Formats: sequence, C-alpha cells, structure tokens
Amino acid sequence: MDATTLGILAGSVLLILSIVMSKASFKIGVPTLLIFLAIGMLPGDDAFGLQFDNAELAQTFGTLALNIILFSGGLDTNFKSVKPVLGKGITLATLGVLLTALVVGLFVYWISDFTLYESLLLGSVVSSTDAAAVFSIFRTQKVGLKRKLKDIIELESASNDPMAYMLTITLISLIQTDGMSAWSIIPMFIIQLVVGVLCGVAFGWLAVKFLNKVKLDVAGLYPVLVIGINLFVYSFTSYLSGNGFLAIYITAVIMGNSNFVHKRTLIMFYDGFAWLMQIVMFLILGLLVTPSEMLQYAGIGLAVSAFMIVFARPVAVLVSLLPFYKMRIKDKLFVSWCGLRGAVPIVFATYPLLAGIESAEAIFNIVFYITLTSMLIQGTTFSRVGKLMGLTKKDTDEGTFIFNEEDDFNSELQEITIENPECNGKAVMDLGLPEGALVVYIKRDKQYITPKGATIVRMGDKVLIMANEQSTVRQVRSLFKKGEPQLVEAESAEEEDE
Repeated sequence: MDATTLGILAGSVLLILSIVMSKASFKIGVPTLLIFLAIGMLPGDDAFGLQFDNAELAQTFGTLALNIILFSGGLDTNFKSVKPVLGKGITLATLGVLLTALVVGLFVYWISDFTLYESLLLGSVVSSTDAAAVFSIFRTQKVGLKRKLKDIIELESASNDPMAYMLTITLISLIQTDGMSAWSIIPMFIIQLVVGVLCGVAFGWLAVKFLNKVKLDVAGLYPVLVIGINLFVYSFTSYLSGNGFLAIYITAVIMGNSNFVHKRTLIMFYDGFAWLMQIVMFLILGLLVTPSEMLQYAGIGLAVSAFMIVFARPVAVLVSLLPFYKMRIKDKLFVSWCGLRGAVPIVFATYPLLAGIESAEAIFNIVFYITLTSMLIQGTTFSRVGKLMGLTKKDTDEGTFIFNEEDDFNSELQEITIENPECNGKAVMDLGLPEGALVVYIKRDKQYITPKGATIVRMGDKVLIMANEQSTVRQVRSLFKKGEPQLVEAESAEEEDE
C-alpha cells in the first residue's frame, strides 16, 4: 500500500472513530471535542510513532477551520434573540478578553521567567472562549438556561476570537520589533477593528444581494459559492489590514438574518461542514502534541489553568459586566464558569512557533494544558453547576425542522409534544390554537397523521407546528405543556426586571 492510500486510510479510521466515540461522550458527559483531541494524540510519537511537527500546516488548516466555524456560528445567530443581550455579549467579547489577557499575563510574569511581553502573549493566546466547545456542549447536553444566559454565553464565545487574534498578533509584533512602543500599536489595533466591521457589514449586504441575483443551474453549487464568499471576505479584509475573523462573523450574522435562496439548505450544510472542520482540526492539533514533552510544563500549565478558572476569568467577567448592575451575581459567576477553552487557543499558539518567539514551545505546551483542563473541569460540570445554582430549566427546543425549499420564507417550524391533559381527546379545531399557527402533521408512536380540523389529538402526540412568529410557537407550547404558561410568564418577568 502506497503512502497516500495509507494516509487516507488512517485519516478515515480516525474520523469514523472520533464520531463513534462522540456518541459515548454524550452519555458520560465528556465534551465531544475532547474525545477528538485525545484520538488525535493516539497515533503520535509516544504511541504509534507517527511524527507530525508541521506547525505551519496546523496553523493554515486551523485558520481555515476557524473561518468555517465562525461563519457557521454567525449564520446560526438569531439577531432577535441576541439583541436583548447584545451589550453584555460585546462587552465580554472585547473588554472581557482584554482583561483576561492582562490578568493572566501578569500572573505568568510573576511565577515564571518569561518576559513581560511573552507573558502577555500567553495571556492573549488563551483569552478567548471557544465557540466550538460551547456550541458542542449546548447541543449535546441539551442545556436550557434562565434569563437569556445561553444567548449571552453563545454570543460571547462566537464573537471574542477576533479580539484574541488581534492581541496575539500585536504582542508578537511588540516582541519581534525592538524599541517598538506599546502605545504605537493602538492605531493598528483600531484599524483592524474598524476595517473588520466595515468589511463585514458591506460584504454581508452584498452577499445577500448577489445570492438572490445569481441564477445557478445546479443547486449543489450554492454551498460551494458561499464557501468562496466566506474565504474571500476573510482574505480580502486581511489584505486591507482589517480583522478577517471579525469580518466573516459579521457577514454571516447579516446573511443569517436576511432572506436569500437556499438559505436553510446552506445553514444545514455549514452546520455539518463546521463539525467536520472541528473534528479534523482537533485531530491535527492532537497529532502536533508529544505528551512526553509536555510533562516538563505540567507544573506551570496546571497553575496557570487553575488561576484562570478560579480568579482571572471571574474577575474579567465581573468587571466587564459592572455596567449591567441589574444582572444577578450568580448569573455572572455562571457565565465565568462557562468560559471554555478549546482549539482556538491551540491554533493561536502556533503563531509564536512560526514567528520564532524564544518561548514559543513553552507557550504551546502550557496552552495545551489550559485547554485540556478547561474542557475536563468546566466542560464536564457545565450543566451540573447550572443546576446547583438554580439556573437551568427544561430545554424546550424539541427540534426545528428545515425544508429544502428554493426560496426562503419567514416561518418557524417546531415539533412539540402534547403533555397537557386538557388537550387530550380534543379535535384540532377545538384546541384554541393562536392565530398564525398551523398543524402540519401529528406523529403518534410510529404513525404519521395528516391532520384535519376534526382530527383528535392524544397525550404524547408529537405535533409539528408552523407559525409566522417565534412568539406564536411559544403560545402553542404553553397550550400543549401543562403548567408551562406560568413558567414562561415568571421568566419573562425576571428578564424585564433586568
């Protein structure tokens, strides 16, 4: 068997094994991405002797993967949902990242022989939370949270990578350029931010117009076209000295909240594509690590990780959210606990390696410890800590259905189980459904029923509802779920208090 075939065989086995193992990880509560990382470490020097030390390839693929993951996260961001928490999310994604980098950097400078700039570089590399890790836990553990905490955590994790990237690149420039003042990098920092925002808004608007104007003969080419748009926005913005990661996220948010042809199909495609990128990225980063070489950094790695979890992250969150004084302290502390580190810090840790920074190898290994411990400690206790603090609730998202229609429409589709005894035995026409709600089908055991006005519903039936507004779906859920109307009203009152 030639080397190419052997490589494809090994890669396919690792990919299949990762996905199969992820199913087991759901049951035992271990973050899925941690499984991928561990499997990536298996074929390395210490196990099967496979040598992989190409940091440049890992960084290139990592950058490509982050493009896809951030774009997918942007497409899934419902602006109506995040609008009430936009201020909190943006503050955490900017000031929170800056404070984390500063506090961690000063701690590293105090306990190690790193220079001040090298210490701050390490802090910058690990300053952002990881969208892939956070989304993975929410989706696999079905965690429901009160008072829009889920929206805050998801918005922060999806939007804070650009800030961490700018800090990392800035600190590398300061280390490499003798006599360069820290103040001199402020204009470059502002340019990256402004150009990134402007390009994101402009390209988001243009992308929607372009997709609605172009008429491709083959529907399967639309996902390929959007990938091209995704990569063009990143590279062109970077060419203009802007932040490409910020631009692609804003572009995707604008697209996700607009109507364009094949939108739902493209969102489904990007969801699967982002998972593939996450899996392969973690496998590659796992291959890049040699466990035996990491042992010498265990002490400082675990110390910095513990400091981040117990002190740096809580301080950054509490200070950043000071303007939002109505937000409860326990809510802020839970947000700080949800600051998972994942593949992004490891990808950013390859930048010092390629830049030839003296302490780059130490930084890379310390970052790996921080990522592992964060996913092991915070990732596995995510839902348990929420329950302990009284912040979790029943996850009411029972599944949103997506049709592969050519032209998008403004409708919500959701399957809801009938649990209210008062609905049992009633005809569809007598249920008292709100205006704008339509019963598409009823699933009873393994039987699918096409409903009519006189069709009788039973307890336990799963009903697919189509509605024009999210609020209409909530009204139907309140009707079908016994006791839920009071719960919804109570939570709405809590949110209004804030």
